[in-house]
Parts: sequence; C-alpha cells; structure tokens
Amino acid sequence: MTSPEAWRGVTWGLVTAFLNWQLQNGYAVGTINGRLSTVKVYAKLATKAGAVDVGELAMIQAVKGFEHKERKHINDKRKAAGIDTRKGAKKAQAVSLTPAQAAAMLDRDTTTDTGRRDRLLLAIMLRLGLRVGEVAALQVGDFDLKHGELNFYRAKVDKTQTHKLDALTLEAARDYITQDAPAIGIIWRGSVKGHGLGKQGMSARAITKRVQFLGAKVGAVGLSAHDLRHYWATQAARNNTPLDRLQDAGGWSSLAMPGRYIEAAKIANQGVRLE
Repeated sequence: MTSPEAWRGVTWGLVTAFLNWQLQNGYAVGTINGRLSTVKVYAKLATKAGAVDVGELAMIQAVKGFEHKERKHINDKRKAAGIDTRKGAKKAQAVSLTPAQAAAMLDRDTTTDTGRRDRLLLAIMLRLGLRVGEVAALQVGDFDLKHGELNFYRAKVDKTQTHKLDALTLEAARDYITQDAPAIGIIWRGSVKGHGLGKQGMSARAITKRVQFLGAKVGAVGLSAHDLRHYWATQAARNNTPLDRLQDAGGWSSLAMPGRYIEAAKIANQGVRLE
C-alpha cells in the first residue's frame, strides 16, 4: 500500500483472475466488490507515480464487480457446485437481540468507571444506531450536554449530523463525561484488566470485542457491534418510523439500505394496518 513499484506488472487480466479466484474460494460477493474497489484506487495512485501504464489503468478500471441483483444467481451456482458463499468480514446473519436483552446490557454498574463507559458505549449504538467506526471516532467535544445533542461526522457518507440524545443516553453521557472521559480528543478510554479504565482510545475492533463480551452475559453469543445497529433499525421500523427518517438517522445513502438491516418479523404481516 505504500510502494508504487509493487504495482508494476499488475494488469486487468490479473485483476480479473483475482475476482474469479475469490469466487471459486467462497468469498462473499460484497467482499469481492470491496476488494475490487480498493485495487482500483491503488492502481490509480500507482499510475500517478509512473508504475502502471495509463492504458492499463483504463482497462483495470473497466473491470466490473457484481451488482446486487446478480448475487443470488452467483451464489446459487456456487452452492450447486459445493462452494461456500460467505467467506469474508461479515457474518451470514446478524445475531438477534431481544428488547429484554438490550435492556439488560444497558443495566451497567454505574458506580465504576468501566460500567459508566460501557453504558454510554452501548446506548450510542442501541439508541442511536451509529456504526462502530463512527463510535470509535467520537470526540469529547461532539457531545453538547447542555442541549442534549451529539454532533458527529459520518465518514462513509461524508456527512456531519446532529442527533438528539434520549433521556437514558444523555444521563449515560453526563455520568461518563463528567467523571471519567479525557478532557479533549477521543472520548473513550480502554479497559485495563483488573484496574478499570486506562489510556485514551478504543479501536473499532476493541469496541466490538467488548460488545461480544457483554452480549454473551445476556445470552446473545457472538454478538457484534454491527448487530446493535441491526437491532436499532429493527426497533425503529417496528415502532412505525417512516423509512425516509430511518434512512437519514442511520446515515444511509439510499432507501434500499435500511431494509437490509431490519429483521423480519416471525409473523410476516405483524404490524400491517389497512385502516
């Protein structure tokens, strides 16, 4: 990623073969598309540095990924051939979380610094639906405790948003920020085994690991930070949040995206109103 010369000799044929190799080795279509996009970005940078020919770059850029409507056909063919279809960073299905489990996770011991941090961490994901990367990047200055608001940047859609904090999240923010948070910069402090909170900063990986630990305690084994976003979207939809409002609050660029995060009801027509 830092050496343009490493890209010398990369051709459109090699990129195409890489896509086909991933298909044969069971990688998820979304993972394949993401890797193709990354290859194109670095090939462009290598071209600017003189390591890849301009004509070759044009051919690399012409290599196409797979559209959403193609995925089922591709996966059906792979299943018929006995090839896996889910190798990649994401799980095949989100871990379901019940409202009772979510409430139990938020019921932290607020007499400890770790409990106060965990309560705010979970509230932001369960009550506001932020992506784990957005949570990890939050700054102390993003919280306006006087007005009960959170102002933050969403890198995925290049947008700054303001969210109103509900009573629970505002209380959690006040408890943690006034007692335990750093004075400036990244708001989170990592855990030190047996010693409460330590130095400033928690990565997205560390946050997900913490969510997994706390989820297991309430019976949600394998829970991830991304699953909390699924829970938030599902609860919002089931409480009759208009789809356009859910799209905006979730930081999605299209109306199609929220539907992928909403868990299907056990009774398919539950909540449908005709009058």
